[in-house]
Amino acid sequence: MTLMSTSTSSPTSFSINPLVDLQQIFQFAFMQHAFEAGTIVAIVAGIVGYFVVLRRSSFAAHALSHIGFSGAAAAVLIGVSPVYGLLLFTSAGGLGIAALGRRAAQRDVQIGTVLAFMLGLGVLFISLYKGYAQEAYSILFGEILGISFSDVLLTLVAGVIILILISVVYRPLLFASLDEDVAEAKGMPVLFLGVIFMLLVAVATSFAVQVVGVLLIFSLMVTPAATAQLLAKRPRQVIIISVAIALIATWLGLFIAFYEPYPVSFFITSSVFVFYLFVRFIYRRIRP
Repeated sequence: MTLMSTSTSSPTSFSINPLVDLQQIFQFAFMQHAFEAGTIVAIVAGIVGYFVVLRRSSFAAHALSHIGFSGAAAAVLIGVSPVYGLLLFTSAGGLGIAALGRRAAQRDVQIGTVLAFMLGLGVLFISLYKGYAQEAYSILFGEILGISFSDVLLTLVAGVIILILISVVYRPLLFASLDEDVAEAKGMPVLFLGVIFMLLVAVATSFAVQVVGVLLIFSLMVTPAATAQLLAKRPRQVIIISVAIALIATWLGLFIAFYEPYPVSFFITSSVFVFYLFVRFIYRRIRP
């Protein structure tokens, strides 16, 4: 579905005044909900993504998103909202990944094995479903334009819980992420922090999937944080920049997609990728 198909009164191109464009966009409730949910997800993904990159857990986050697809397929099969299946399966997957070991470098094979099995389950669930499985398939590429007000509220509640938990464990989690051996030697609960972290990633991934989909989850969970690390060194500065990049990409993607007949996720992923390339290959060479 394209945005232009939702209303025959929508303009065919941008105007000279962006305020006029925004007024046009926010006339539609589905766009309001998309911007609200996208903003919440971008903030959470920008913060959680920093720790994902810092702990070298990108593959784990990627695996959780695919495990979530199996959960969405299972939810569709039994007739409930896909987001509940996402939450259940990603949370279980996060606990399983944390139980495999504390160090990401030592659990890639185990994660890959579990991932392959869960994807197989997803295929089975889809094949067993006899109805229209668009809800589950949309999880692959995101369906931010179909988010309802209740979905926005659920995303807001989950986002607030994630941010509160991160604020509580921020210092020990940062310490353990920077130097796991020293943290363990000082008696910090490294395994417990690892479990909490993977659960945070699982929940954040479940809701980020609504925006960019399973196949493009890296665009919000990894790329903004990876770009921010090229621009700053202090953790808080990196987090702020990561959130800013995720927000700008999400807002820009929604803004452009309102006028163009292409998926929102394409514009979001393209924005963060172009910005990453610019920072890595151009900005770092021309900055004083």
